[in-house]
Amino acid sequence: MFKKTLKFLKKNYHDIVQSIAFYPILISLAFLILALISIKIENIEIVTNVKKNLPFLFIEDYETARSILSTIIGGILSLTVFSFSMVMVVLNQASSNFSPRLLPNLISNKRHQIILGFYIGTLLFCIIILTALGAYGADSESISLSTMISAIASLVCIALFVYFINSISVAIQIHNIIDKIYFTTEKYLKKEISEHKEDNVEINTVNSEDWTTININRTGYYRNFDISLMKDSIKNKENHFIILPYVNQHIWEDTPVLKIREFISEEDLENILFCFDISSDRHESDKNVTGMIKLMEIAVKAMSPGINDPGTAINSINKIGQLLNKFLEFPAKTTKISANNKLVITDYIITTEEIMRLVIQPIRLYSKCDNSVLFVLIKSLQFIKENPKISLQNIAAINVELEALRYDIEQNIDNPFDRKSLIDLLEE
Repeated sequence: MFKKTLKFLKKNYHDIVQSIAFYPILISLAFLILALISIKIENIEIVTNVKKNLPFLFIEDYETARSILSTIIGGILSLTVFSFSMVMVVLNQASSNFSPRLLPNLISNKRHQIILGFYIGTLLFCIIILTALGAYGADSESISLSTMISAIASLVCIALFVYFINSISVAIQIHNIIDKIYFTTEKYLKKEISEHKEDNVEINTVNSEDWTTININRTGYYRNFDISLMKDSIKNKENHFIILPYVNQHIWEDTPVLKIREFISEEDLENILFCFDISSDRHESDKNVTGMIKLMEIAVKAMSPGINDPGTAINSINKIGQLLNKFLEFPAKTTKISANNKLVITDYIITTEEIMRLVIQPIRLYSKCDNSVLFVLIKSLQFIKENPKISLQNIAAINVELEALRYDIEQNIDNPFDRKSLIDLLEE
């Protein structure tokens, strides 16, 4: 039961944190608690002394306090509605012009969530204080501290609104979106490369033909094999697992996903299948190859007849080239030994041929008539080939894609001078 709860929390943590309502709810609860506390401490000795020493900061007139609170509520409500409207316009523009897969990144912007949360929290605070003002009646001095806090919060909201306008206008710029995806993916790749160097161990090639093959009971995209969900009794037995799918691969129900050297019981098998994280969303994060797929979709969308923006496509291709240059340094498979030095787990990495199919081929097919984009695509692939850390097998897959580019150039570039220029580039 504990492991099921743990998996549920891990699986839903991302969705909860990325929700546009996450921070607004937390901040609103904080303002609710602040409102109740401010009302309770109005008449304690310290606050009373402050009121006597700084009377110009506290409003004692009932009508003035009510007028200020009502004005703040109306003004902040307008700011909130306008801000939410801007968010919807930005999301619609990003979906139409760039890619629908970019929406989670824009929605999950923590700064925007915090600003919206501060708006809603200030509204809630002022409504509670206005309600208390009605309860106290003409004795407005009893909530003068709370009224002052409301006025300060409203000034902060105005400053946040100015910042929000600037931030949302910057966030929708496509080069900023591309840079964010690139840096997120690059950070992940550097971390994975470092971990593989530390944890990967050399295991002699084994013949797994006679091993037990396990089929998955779900359909979706493979994300991870979470060993923390595995029972200790399985970890403490000498065994060897080979995980067949690569991260982000779509697998069908009853598809083989695991090979096990030693026999295990049905109960243990159920627990092992429970460790597989299968998602229905192909673009759940920017990790692994997912970030490059998002950049590919931006480039393809930019080259569509309705958009026709080769500059954006070129920017995306340059970033894809840099990420691929790091990603192809990964070995074909990695092997790790659990902490007790008994359980061995082998993972497979997505093949270079598959990366070419998922990331490079769509760009090539949509851009095969544009000289400038083809030029950058060729230069990116040639840049990757020069990396001495990439295996000969991966270089061979890149050469196949370059030959496919040559064929498309010969078939689709009508201008003989442009065609010769690109062919000469391929010969370098």
